[in-house]
Amino acid sequence: MESFVDGLFFSLGRKEYGSTYYFHMLRGLLVFLGVWQQVAIGSFLHAQTVSQPGDRFSVAFLTDIHLQPERRAPIGFQMAIDKVNELNPDFVISGGDQVYDVMRGNLGRADSLFQLYTEMSKGFNMPVYNTVGNHDLFAIYPESPEDENHPDYKFGMYRRYLGDTYYSFDHKGWHFIVLNSLGVTEDKKYKAEVDSAQLAWLEADLLGVDLRTPIVMVTHIPLVTARGIVTGNPAGHHVINSAAVLALMEQHNLRLILQGHIHWKEHGQVNDRFEYLTGGSIAGNGWRGRRHDTKEGFVLIRIDGEDLSWEYIDHGWEAERLRWENRK
Repeated sequence: MESFVDGLFFSLGRKEYGSTYYFHMLRGLLVFLGVWQQVAIGSFLHAQTVSQPGDRFSVAFLTDIHLQPERRAPIGFQMAIDKVNELNPDFVISGGDQVYDVMRGNLGRADSLFQLYTEMSKGFNMPVYNTVGNHDLFAIYPESPEDENHPDYKFGMYRRYLGDTYYSFDHKGWHFIVLNSLGVTEDKKYKAEVDSAQLAWLEADLLGVDLRTPIVMVTHIPLVTARGIVTGNPAGHHVINSAAVLALMEQHNLRLILQGHIHWKEHGQVNDRFEYLTGGSIAGNGWRGRRHDTKEGFVLIRIDGEDLSWEYIDHGWEAERLRWENRK
């Protein structure tokens, strides 16, 4: 049964947009009563939500699938699905760019891509949690025949097929937060940011999470990456206000950030606080080979209590692509 506080502004499982409204109602009440202090309210709200991680489980993180009917992409994606089912994780997280590409509009083509992804992803033998990527934003580019007045514009088509663009859920004592790292500029380009409404939602969501609970955060565009330093071109490779996101996590047990977008494999640790893992890609360089010399694949994360480990899994696409290209 939900606690009194949970009943005010949290739902079981996913906690989405509506929670922010009720959070502000509760905060106003507590301010009026003179008890709005971080420690006090933290203890009050966390009293019913202490997590006790202890079970073993695993998660498959697949990112940048770039599904399309061309380039034998459905064959490659099916190979990834089969490999995941063989490994049998508890669930799958898709890190964004499920399809390629709907940014330039064309309703018929875009619908067919999302239909292809939703149908093929039913082949997973476990739940799938999706993350919005830049190539999933409908009709945002100037050349699109549809404009911002179309109901599917920007996030509309994604929501129609795959649901909310940011949300959270719990699994075996761990809290998972899936972010929307995207926006659209006035001159109709995508930008990498977590907007103010989402930051308010995140703050409210974290109030329902015990400070000891281990957290995994998922984003398409990286919150932390060395790519800009390595390539000399930092533009577009990370969320511009990642510091604001991470500031909200300072008192919490953030353990891992999963991210995609840049199609390479990268792992690091920040001040013994959290790890970040950029998960390569399923499609590589648009299903035509490696990108940044990162082999096509996905990440398998294993969790045992509060310990985690990971490995990069080759789903066999490179060998299949080379076999096809060299066939006689």
